[in-house]
Amino acid sequence: MRFWVGGYTADAEGTATGIGVLHAGAVDSPLAGGDLAFRGVAASAPSPSWIAAHPTPDVLYAAQEFAGTVRAFVRTGEETYAPHGAAVDAGDAVCHVAVAPDGSSLVATCWGDGRVVQYPVSADGRIGGPRIAAAADDPTTDNSEDADSATQNQLAELSALAGMTGFTALGDLPLFGAEAQSDVTRAVGADGKDETGPATPAPARVSRAHQTRFLPGGVVVTTDLGFDLVRFWTSGPTGLRLTQEVTLPRGSGPRHTVWHPSGHLYVVTELSLEVFVLARDAAARAGEGWRIVGGTSLGAGTAPGSDFAAEIALTRDAAYVVIGIRGSNTLATVRVRDGGRALAAVALAESGVDWPRHHVVERDTVLVAGQLSNEIVSLTLDERTGAIGRVRRRVEAPSPTRLLAAHG
Repeated sequence: MRFWVGGYTADAEGTATGIGVLHAGAVDSPLAGGDLAFRGVAASAPSPSWIAAHPTPDVLYAAQEFAGTVRAFVRTGEETYAPHGAAVDAGDAVCHVAVAPDGSSLVATCWGDGRVVQYPVSADGRIGGPRIAAAADDPTTDNSEDADSATQNQLAELSALAGMTGFTALGDLPLFGAEAQSDVTRAVGADGKDETGPATPAPARVSRAHQTRFLPGGVVVTTDLGFDLVRFWTSGPTGLRLTQEVTLPRGSGPRHTVWHPSGHLYVVTELSLEVFVLARDAAARAGEGWRIVGGTSLGAGTAPGSDFAAEIALTRDAAYVVIGIRGSNTLATVRVRDGGRALAAVALAESGVDWPRHHVVERDTVLVAGQLSNEIVSLTLDERTGAIGRVRRRVEAPSPTRLLAAHG
């Protein structure tokens, strides 16, 4: 198989120089377990940390993270691309781009300033002008009189879910900001006297939009890692229209999502190291009726505060979910149960790299991009049990952050 590789360049203290090319076995094979070879650069670009492909024209889109722009690249040869129009403004630290299934639009998310930006895409794949979507508000701001009832209902519902079998909510921490700072700090001095005083204010929370996914029925979902939000949208002639927000526990940090064929949305949280299961009321209008129905922690051996979840991916039969964990540099396997509604952590395996920023599952092989070790590795996957084996192949690759299977 052939893969396009996103990476960090010198502007992010990385060693990549643009969009790279990886061979995993023969390029015309549907299997990725063969020898790995990094074939150089397909297109020069500044820190194309995330890349996505148009469904019809042979065009790639790059989130040029620290330039704050998105850009299209058109294929000019078997393994070469060239700029396809000018770079277009996105926002501070744009970290993800996704293309609509019909190729009519592109959505970028920016972790630096929380922007969600939609762009029209022309028939030949060029990017049009930006249309900035509604900004997120912090749902846990202590303005109880102004807090909408839908958000309060979500908080109560998830609090109840903490007692569900197979669901662990952020270790021993309370849900949804119940751990919020008191306005005093209680302390006892050496003489035994109460030395209560003002608490140090918690740092201000900021919006950090992180990923976009297009769902069936024309619905778009984005994550906001800073405000702990999963936001649902529909697309119209003037851009994205916000239809619903689901609030996750305060400080959990929703990062990436994956769509399960059962109709459930799985959300991995970078900071609390959990996966939440969201389901939609079938009677609700498009983009509405979403709620949390279950979830799981990533299991013993993970440590919130020193570990940080990255990518989430399904196995070929959608029976397991594989999550990359930076810090401990592991891969967590989670079993799908109860028709997609429930999850259960199975095991942790060594990823074989330093800082597993991204991974893909291709049949019986997991390919992992090690951002800090400057390499890509392949590991075996037992599709029956979900067990991940040892590293099978390894190749040097400059600061890799994204692996995208090439088609054609």
